[in-house]
Amino acid sequence: MTVPAEAPGALRPLQPADTGDAVVVVDQRWLPHELRHATLSSAQEVFAAIRDMVVRGAPLIGATAAFGLALQLRSDAGDAALEQGVRHLRGARPTAVNLAWALERMQRRLRPLPAAARAAAAWAEALAIAEEDVLVNHAIGRHGLPLLQAAAARRAGVVNVLTHCNAGALATCGWGTATAPIYLAHAAGLPLHVWVDETRPRNQGAALTAWELGRAGVPHTVVSDNAGGHLMRQGLVDLVLVGCDRVAANGDVCNKVGTYLKALAARDNGVPFHVAMPTSTLDRSLPDGGAIPVEQRSAREQTHVWGRDGEGRVVEVQVVPDGSVAANPAFDVTPARLVTSLITEHGLVAAEARALAALTEGRA
Repeated sequence: MTVPAEAPGALRPLQPADTGDAVVVVDQRWLPHELRHATLSSAQEVFAAIRDMVVRGAPLIGATAAFGLALQLRSDAGDAALEQGVRHLRGARPTAVNLAWALERMQRRLRPLPAAARAAAAWAEALAIAEEDVLVNHAIGRHGLPLLQAAAARRAGVVNVLTHCNAGALATCGWGTATAPIYLAHAAGLPLHVWVDETRPRNQGAALTAWELGRAGVPHTVVSDNAGGHLMRQGLVDLVLVGCDRVAANGDVCNKVGTYLKALAARDNGVPFHVAMPTSTLDRSLPDGGAIPVEQRSAREQTHVWGRDGEGRVVEVQVVPDGSVAANPAFDVTPARLVTSLITEHGLVAAEARALAALTEGRA
């Protein structure tokens, strides 16, 4: 089956150069006000792009890191350079396991090869990772679509989905994880509306998910992060659909901070809470969510916001008093008991250890 690289109206955020010496990415820091691209020609530029969130989203930073390693091996493909490149790129961000997963996959492919063959093989493997991500996300969409169809049958009207952060095409190499079922449902003519959490402090929902959905023609409304529980109590949410950055062996889910509160509200109101999880995001080396490293980002992301002023300029403004201290944990952990199902490329899976073990062993 041929799968388009992106949903209608969406944007593929990573494009490898045909010459094999660079990747062109969407600089997501400027969205939704400006569409800018950045050309990354070295491992150091890739490291900085991941660290500074030029590119973000677990699957996308994994694929981008793979290209970064391939770029480094163009100049030195020896054993020491390979190991150093992997260590360096892994340090760009700590929470999303896809970064380590992609680099470990690259290592397994490249270590047995002679140095002279590694650069070409590395580029080919990075391309494979990116292309497979599109297929995986589309498969997540196919397996998630029946959940939306069932909700439509129960409601006999517009299905209201609440999502958090951006688990869309901009977070992947195409289609997105949590947005793939939404895009397929919209394409199938299912009456659909998405509540988009703003997702403070970086506003990935308001800035990125809303931008994506708008381009694809999906009806949506941006709401404050704290509105989700109210909407659920009013019966205005049929299901919650989010992505993830790492899932522990017992099914605990790490995702953008604020996800846990949505899961609690969903449980209290009987709203299904589904997590789109590529199997590359599963980390069976960690027994539970308490072992997942939670990235602490700059306090300035909390104390300042970017936006467009009345004259059309993109500017940064301060939103807290001078001298106030800010903390900025970027992720939180949702216990497996609050997760209705994990939507994987292989189908729906329970958020529990036995099901996840079977999934990785090909028995799900």
